[in-house]
Amino acid sequence: MKTEFSSSFNQTDPPPLKALPSKNLAKLVWVMVSPYKKWLLIIFFAMLLETVMSLATPWPLKIIIDNVIGHHKLPHWLAWMDAVFPGENKVQFAAVAAISLMLMAAIGSFAGYMNNYFTESVAQYVSNDLRRQIYHHLQRLSLEYYNTHQTGNLLSTITTDVSTIQDFAASTLMSIIVDSLTIVGMLGIMFFLHVGFTLVAIGVTPFLLLFVMRFKKVMKKATREVRKDQSNMLAVLQQGLESIRAVNAFGRQELEEDRLKKASLETVGAALKARRVKSVLSPVIAITVSVCTALVLFQGTNLVLKGAMTVGTLTVFLWYMNKFFSPVQDLAKMTSNIAQATIALERIQAILDTAIIVAEKPNAVDPGRLTGNITFDSVSFAYNPLSPVLKDISIHINSGQRVGICGPTGGGKSTIVSLIARFYDPTGGRVLIDGKDITDFTLDGLRAQIGFVLQDTVLFYGPVRDNIAYGRPEATEEEIIEAAKLANAHEFISKMPHGYETLVGEHGLTLSGGQRQRIGIARAVVRNSPILILDEPTASLDPEAEKIVMEALEQLMVGRTVITIAHRLSTICDCDKIIVLHDGYVAEEGTHDELMDKGEIYAELCHIQSSVKHSMQKIIS
Repeated sequence: MKTEFSSSFNQTDPPPLKALPSKNLAKLVWVMVSPYKKWLLIIFFAMLLETVMSLATPWPLKIIIDNVIGHHKLPHWLAWMDAVFPGENKVQFAAVAAISLMLMAAIGSFAGYMNNYFTESVAQYVSNDLRRQIYHHLQRLSLEYYNTHQTGNLLSTITTDVSTIQDFAASTLMSIIVDSLTIVGMLGIMFFLHVGFTLVAIGVTPFLLLFVMRFKKVMKKATREVRKDQSNMLAVLQQGLESIRAVNAFGRQELEEDRLKKASLETVGAALKARRVKSVLSPVIAITVSVCTALVLFQGTNLVLKGAMTVGTLTVFLWYMNKFFSPVQDLAKMTSNIAQATIALERIQAILDTAIIVAEKPNAVDPGRLTGNITFDSVSFAYNPLSPVLKDISIHINSGQRVGICGPTGGGKSTIVSLIARFYDPTGGRVLIDGKDITDFTLDGLRAQIGFVLQDTVLFYGPVRDNIAYGRPEATEEEIIEAAKLANAHEFISKMPHGYETLVGEHGLTLSGGQRQRIGIARAVVRNSPILILDEPTASLDPEAEKIVMEALEQLMVGRTVITIAHRLSTICDCDKIIVLHDGYVAEEGTHDELMDKGEIYAELCHIQSSVKHSMQKIIS
């Protein structure tokens, strides 16, 4: 059964979720569970059967009390049993009642198993769909979103908040349905047994529900504070663990522990406040229920003594009344779960409702293999409208040309390459490749034409071969090895304990800076993109490592359009063209010799770096 069920839910893509208002919890849950309608049908019938068995449970007891021990006649709908079990065989009659009780318990238990198993299974797949939907959305948000949102808070939403929705779908929602069915069924039977006592129970219920509704608002506010503090605590933990080397290097362990202590205590305080609010609910409901039960017990005893009611009927009615208030109590207690799920939904919706700033056009096309002619046509850009980074930039880069971009810090160098890959879109003007506006291309198709070698190559935990093939997972073993050879990386990889299967530590911390860069170059070789962007690829390397990396880059750059961002100007002096950015404008443009002859910004930067280098050499010597 388990294998069949799992295979039925094996999906390639999560079902799309429509943007819904944060308050519409039930509607979102329905959107998420609707792909699993056939299993929901099984769950519904299991719940219905479980409810019927629960409602029927006290009747064998009533029959034994009134018709076996007592001398009352059977109800008219059970009169047929007198013919099967004559009055003198009451022991057999009691045996049938006992067996019926066991059968009801067995059927109810089986229905409960079906309900619980399939409900939990659906909930697991729903949470899987929701997690993937959120992650899919996050992967396609502009990088600007991550400039203002902590990763720890996003992780908290993907894990804890999704788990809260899962628990709601698995238990709370189903419990609400079961309890609602039980209440309706019990009211019908209670009216059949005694109208007056039933009206007492019904009369109290609106006051309980009114109290619960007022309680829900307070609980929701307290829950929101708890989730906020929990997210902050996770963000502190994540930041501390990710920066563990810097923490140890500066001996700031106590500072990080104090940060966690503060965040943790805030979480504890918020959780206790929420618990204090929640703890008020049960005593109020318990006292109200006990008053109603005591009233029915007292009046019912009088009716039994007067002969107006049988002992069995009173016993069954008290059982139903207790069970009637039990789901009412459960529904009241579920306000806490509903509040938690609502807050979780608000946090999830905050992500899903975020606009994808870099969006594809409906008719976007795959560009295919590009030649690499790049044009910036009067491009402007600003992260903040009040502080433009690029101002009316017009640049043309020919296919196969090597272009260096330099200038003072904050001039917009990294922004230029971010616009080419559409990590951001210009606020004015256009970027064209091979004469076509890059917004006409699909994002994946465009970025497949661009290779990156960054200042700090990001490596992932896993084998070396997987890190090299990250940009093109279908690469063969031969292609990976050849790329490593071109990147001058094959020799040191071969000396590793398991060669290309050697596991790389998180962020590549088990490798030297030069080794990481060479793996990054091999990654770009495997990708084989016509446009290559080098963002300070040797800035953090020592001279020996820089020499090895530059030799590898020379091989990589052959036949490609290459854009190099540089602070170390020696790495771009051989470029076909150098562009100098200053205050968001193209201040100078030309070859190294032409710019040196002009004697302006570029020449000044070269003189400064030469002086600094000379001073450092004197200090070292």
